[in-house]
Amino acid sequence: MAILKPTLNAATRRTWIDGEHIPAEGGCVVALNHVSHVDPLLAALFTYDHGRIPRYLAKAGLFRNKFLGGFLKSAGQIPVERLSANAVGAFDAAVQGVRDGKCVIVYVEGTITRDPDLWPMVGKSGAARIALETGCPVIPVAHWGVQEILAPYGRKPRLLPRKHVVFKAGPPVRLDDLADADRSVETFSRATARIVDDITGLLEDIRGEKAPPVRFDPRKSGVKLIGNPHKDTKKGRRR
Repeated sequence: MAILKPTLNAATRRTWIDGEHIPAEGGCVVALNHVSHVDPLLAALFTYDHGRIPRYLAKAGLFRNKFLGGFLKSAGQIPVERLSANAVGAFDAAVQGVRDGKCVIVYVEGTITRDPDLWPMVGKSGAARIALETGCPVIPVAHWGVQEILAPYGRKPRLLPRKHVVFKAGPPVRLDDLADADRSVETFSRATARIVDDITGLLEDIRGEKAPPVRFDPRKSGVKLIGNPHKDTKKGRRR
């Protein structure tokens, strides 16, 4: 943080809202929306400014990103190789981290949102699985403005003029009624939907507008889930 905070001070004006919802101690999951490859930096600072050292459950590709890789590796974060057996190991590491009293950050969508207007899309079950396995609280956090620094899948950050970034946390997502439910796909889907609902509500407050009534689902829209959706993988070029 000694290097990160001065850098972000130079590049951003920040508004932190209701960060006291993040527990001062004990294992927890902080679940966020994802709009830019640099929002993990601001999320780390938001969490740190409210008394916790974050541990990330993040896609392995971020560890190869020139802006984030060194930071994530040096901070002992948890890489996830999606759609591989290694994802199970990452889940186990996250569960152990929570049981050890760590604050684990999870991007509930699993990747940068594919929604055209950057609303949260259909979520992945990682945060819900960790919470139901450990009984820890899930703190929803929404943010907006980071995409002005680096657009989704952008390559060149726009540092000037300074961008205004807003983060807002909410109370723990209500999952207690699912604690004794079968660990089924349906249970995880219900828990995940609640987490995304709470994040979306916070983002509506920040943006001052309502999200679409139907959450964007890339699988139903023919949008690929891994990698830059605007890039032609055969030619290695943007569409």
